Amino acid sequence: MQAGRIRVGIDVGGTFTDLVALDERAGSLIRYKVPSTPREPEAAVIDALRMLLERVEASEVAFLSHSSTVATNALLGQINLELPRTLLLTTEGFRDVLEIGRQNRSEVYNLFVQRPKPLVERRFRLGVRERMDPFGDVVVPLDAASLATALDTVASSDARALAISFLHSYANPAHERAARDAVVERFPELPVVLSSDVDPEYREYERTSTTVVNAVLGPLVRGYLERLASRARDLGVDAKFYVMQSNGGMASLEAAAARPATMIESGPASGVIGAAHLGRVLGLDNVLSFDMGGTTAKAGTISGGTPHVASEFEAAGRTHSGRAVKGSGYPVRFPFIDLAEVSAGGGTIAFVDAGGALHVGPLSAGADPGPAAYGRGMQPTVTDANLVLGRLNQQALLGGAMPIDVARSRAALEALLPELPELDLDRLAAGIVHLVDLEMAKVLRIVTVERGYDPRDFTLMAFGGGGPLHACAVALELGIRRIVIPTDPGLFSALGLLVADLRSSGVHSFVMQAETLAATSIESAFAKLEAHAAGDLARQGVAAGDVEFSRELEMRYAGQSFELTIHTAAPFDESQKSAALEGFHAAHARTYGYSSPQEPVEIVAARSTAIGKVVKPEPPLATPAEDDGPERALLERRDVALSGAVRAPVAVYARTLLRAGDSFSGPALVEQYDSCTYVAPEFDARVDRFGNLLVERSDD
Repeated sequence: MQAGRIRVGIDVGGTFTDLVALDERAGSLIRYKVPSTPREPEAAVIDALRMLLERVEASEVAFLSHSSTVATNALLGQINLELPRTLLLTTEGFRDVLEIGRQNRSEVYNLFVQRPKPLVERRFRLGVRERMDPFGDVVVPLDAASLATALDTVASSDARALAISFLHSYANPAHERAARDAVVERFPELPVVLSSDVDPEYREYERTSTTVVNAVLGPLVRGYLERLASRARDLGVDAKFYVMQSNGGMASLEAAAARPATMIESGPASGVIGAAHLGRVLGLDNVLSFDMGGTTAKAGTISGGTPHVASEFEAAGRTHSGRAVKGSGYPVRFPFIDLAEVSAGGGTIAFVDAGGALHVGPLSAGADPGPAAYGRGMQPTVTDANLVLGRLNQQALLGGAMPIDVARSRAALEALLPELPELDLDRLAAGIVHLVDLEMAKVLRIVTVERGYDPRDFTLMAFGGGGPLHACAVALELGIRRIVIPTDPGLFSALGLLVADLRSSGVHSFVMQAETLAATSIESAFAKLEAHAAGDLARQGVAAGDVEFSRELEMRYAGQSFELTIHTAAPFDESQKSAALEGFHAAHARTYGYSSPQEPVEIVAARSTAIGKVVKPEPPLATPAEDDGPERALLERRDVALSGAVRAPVAVYARTLLRAGDSFSGPALVEQYDSCTYVAPEFDARVDRFGNLLVERSDD
């Protein structure tokens, strides 16, 4: 790490871009929130960085980490992020695999449902004569004439990227590598992505899709990261640049640019990593991560101190009630933090349908125009409803830096009342908030109940600009008794960037029954994966002594189509294989309600992750309370609508004036720069020794 004392994390969200800078010598934080710039996402990052450099010298910045939505936005078709022309070389006769896909239909009963548009047009999917069998033996040698004909098409296509995905190349990549060498010789500037490099696993559709997504995103993501790094250097910041990956680990700018699909779930992952770290600091093994921002709400599960990770997701796919809709996006096989997400944020728009029913979402007012209170739009949002209920500051947000117009919020909601004659303004606002609370409770059920866990066994960690405002209602819905509100909830995802380790993952396919697969073969595969991943981290500046390894097996009963991930340890021997089989049966019973120990089990793949440990900042201790109690922090008693839209005077506290040991009962509001916490009447609150707000259900 370069000389310096400032570590910076910058998280780009749909509404705000957040910057948190840690002064390692003083142990203090510098915080900024600036409006996001969706059409030029790097502009908001530079705006936030420029504000920081008004307080510190650029040479003092030693570490710069970043999470971004640029990859997701490109696949969703955002303006100014047009996808570059990409070509695909594949085995002759298999060029339509990318379009045929699987039998999953995103809308089962819709006869006119359309599949996602292929990222490579059919005329640019080129067949090459060659063939491997599933064991890696050559059936048809790579035909030089066929390859040359395909490259003639590349020459006339104005391609900006090329993907190569040959049949069974996961078992033997020789043909893919020979084809790449021919491409590089003829087109030395053309980026080439091999399926055997990015996803050496069986299932040709998913492997081809993953390869194409990486190839398509490459020029865009590489250009974005290079522009961002260049503009940072123009400001005098020459620190090492890291990017959050979907698996919750950091990667250098160069490594992220080489595998851009790893950034697709970049932003949401950092919040879960921050929640896991804070959970460990507080001695909490089981934590539910609840992140409500301006556009969406995300939920993740942390059990035993470790975030749950899945091995596959669909990029740019749709969600329904928090669940990913199979067949609606582009499959990408790469480890990612297992999240459920719903369109429920502060900017989510409320409307009345033709039948007179009130709805909230999925459309959002986003950063521009934003909620009606921001003075640019006039659509009623969740933020406007909270303002009308009195649960947000009635003059300004962001510590007074962002004036708001409550009268405009009231007018936006009142426009809905003619269609809802049975409601008054308060009941309408309460209804909007209640509907969004129910939606967010659904996503928390998805990552607990639907994964075989009881949410009552977890602590809810609420963050994002809106999480603390809605945490009590969500906890009541799920029967959760304890909530943690971090010291800087609205900036918590940016804080997560400062505690995330570097990660590099690799996978080796087997697809063999455990009974016949020797433990020595699995150990050999793990050893090769770990050597490669350790080398990758070494190139990113991680010392060998700072690297740890995590091992997993993808396992299933013979005949099943999908696998469960089972953790294992080194060295892998027959006792570890037996333990893995027992772990698989237990995981199957927890997930699906039954297990069949008498059935043969297949080991589909071995996966290894190298973890480059970074020094975690120690959370500073909060100032202890004196005899005056929380009254020192009392700002006012505000008329606030509680459950059922019944109004009552509610104490409003300034969080900056609360001290460790302070306690109070709900109903109460706690205001701070980046968020506002609503403590419902059913809960008590106290400040812990680190300044976190612990909100617990009152004894009945």
